[in-house]
Amino acid sequence: MKPAFPIVRWLALAWLAVWAPAYWRFWGAANFLHVCDIAVVLTCIGLWTGDSLLLSSQAVGAIVPDVAWCLDAGSRLLFGRHLFGGTEYMWDPQMPLWVRLLSLFHVVLPVLLVWAVGRVGYDRRGWALQTGITAVLLGISRLFAASRNLNYAYVEPVFHRAWGPAPVHLFAVLAVMALLLYLPPHVVLLKTLPPPPGVRSDVPRE
Repeated sequence: MKPAFPIVRWLALAWLAVWAPAYWRFWGAANFLHVCDIAVVLTCIGLWTGDSLLLSSQAVGAIVPDVAWCLDAGSRLLFGRHLFGGTEYMWDPQMPLWVRLLSLFHVVLPVLLVWAVGRVGYDRRGWALQTGITAVLLGISRLFAASRNLNYAYVEPVFHRAWGPAPVHLFAVLAVMALLLYLPPHVVLLKTLPPPPGVRSDVPRE
């Protein structure tokens, strides 16, 4: 069977060969627990395998956060201030510039994923899978020190507080991500992109 992405999958593999060791060395292994960094790994796997479900889940998870990243970094670059925060590390002189520039994957990833899903079809199970992936990552993130606050497992980024005991806080963070960050792209992709091959297009799609 011909690969869905005969050229791009090799480019994805080459990217991983550069990006993953660099991030491991300069940011540490725990950094790969961030939802955005897991998205890079899973996207590359999806491009290699042509898996529409995996690519759909990452499209759902990446579009809104990566657009927010671009707006925040762009605001800092053009106007000298951040809109939301979260990209301050891009101006940290203690980190090599070339390593910081690797984070520009946030600019490319949403476009790449929409293009890829357009080729293999949008799997309506993507939203559920991405929510499940995020739930697992939140649970694991809670095992690390609160000072790291991986995936906001201890303190959320808007009001900078914890919402009750650990299970309550984790559920609240998951609910916000699933409903505010993941659901809108899911609805748009479901209505605008074709389903994967073999899925009847005349079946109601929510």
